[in-house]
Amino acid sequence: MTAANALLVAIHARLSTDAALAGLIGPDGIRDRLLPRPALPCIVFGEVETRDYSTATEAGEEHRLMLEVWSEAEGRRPAEEIAGRLRELLHDAALPLSGHVLVSLSHLRTASARQAKTKLFKAELQFRAVTE
Repeated sequence: MTAANALLVAIHARLSTDAALAGLIGPDGIRDRLLPRPALPCIVFGEVETRDYSTATEAGEEHRLMLEVWSEAEGRRPAEEIAGRLRELLHDAALPLSGHVLVSLSHLRTASARQAKTKLFKAELQFRAVTE
């Protein structure tokens, strides 16, 4: 398993076992893609970009990943509450990775907006992880 896939598996495990987050999104609210008629609110794994981050002595990778929060609520508050919980669960988290070591995981930014076409709110969270 690649380090990026191991990271995604560990993030999914962390999110899916949190009772507070399940209270916000429901039991099946974490997905790999946004379905045509999704049950909302939900969290969708977005883009993942991996780059070599090796040193002279250690092999390593840097990962930039997006998590998307989708909500059909009238305002952005529900999406922002879920985004806040994601930051709490993942920023500086020590997640166990299968076959790799997570050196760091940090939240870089969150942006939210109403999507013009669907009228859904989307909050995008970007994280940076380094693995060995």
